[in-house]
Amino acid sequence: MTATTAILSAAELMSELAGSRPPVLLDIRWQLGGPDQRPAYEAGHLPGAVYVDLDRELAGPAGSGGRHPLPDPEAFGAVMRRAGVSAGVPVVVYDGGQGWAAARAWWLLRWTGHEDVRVLDGGLAAWTSAGGDVSADRVIPVEGDFKPNPGAIGLLDADGAAARARAGVLLDARAGERYRGEVEPIDPVGGHIPGALSAPTTENVGPDGRFLPADTLRARFTALGASGGTPVGVYCGSGVSGAHEVLALEVAGIAADLYAGSWSQWSSDPARPVATGPAPQ
Repeated sequence: MTATTAILSAAELMSELAGSRPPVLLDIRWQLGGPDQRPAYEAGHLPGAVYVDLDRELAGPAGSGGRHPLPDPEAFGAVMRRAGVSAGVPVVVYDGGQGWAAARAWWLLRWTGHEDVRVLDGGLAAWTSAGGDVSADRVIPVEGDFKPNPGAIGLLDADGAAARARAGVLLDARAGERYRGEVEPIDPVGGHIPGALSAPTTENVGPDGRFLPADTLRARFTALGASGGTPVGVYCGSGVSGAHEVLALEVAGIAADLYAGSWSQWSSDPARPVATGPAPQ
């Protein structure tokens, strides 16, 4: 997958939906700590889109793997087949506009081997702003044939994240105040993985929620040392916004691995070191 195919605009999606090979559409609306977004989906979604629940279908049960551990690959594959996903058929995912949830679905599909999945840049808001229709019709997809084959893109565990911080670049996608340990509203300990660099996901997009131009993103990440042949890793709170940062790096033409357990897993282990303040160490 290249920088030009990781995301697409609302206008590009409209053109593809009118073409001979329309993509499967997945609605991944989600609100951290908020209510179920299915009612919002049922009230209006892109025509033909199928709703996928992030907490229940794009994550396993919370526990030692973190707040949003990866789902069992076979269970994830069954969810995707029920949603109409097939090998060789393009998939476009979108959410309410923040992009985090859509990026989680994008990353999971890429990690499990789907080669043609993209995120609608700007999500539902971009679609409606471009004049796209929404529908409240019930969608009953044709069963797909997607079979997951995990490992197509990079995944880090806690030890791998620690190693990446020492020999490579490890980016922390959370807000700067959480990285510094000034506040920690969710997890048991504030701070960051020693050696990680602060790179908040929110700085990858503009006020409209759309990604900054690829050249701008590339300059941002290059300034953080993420360029050339240097191995890059990303983590966040629980592996959701981190997927969005991996996507931003993809847009910039930089490959990166995701530490899916992220800070929620790292901070739950008292044996793991914690750094605080603005410096990596």
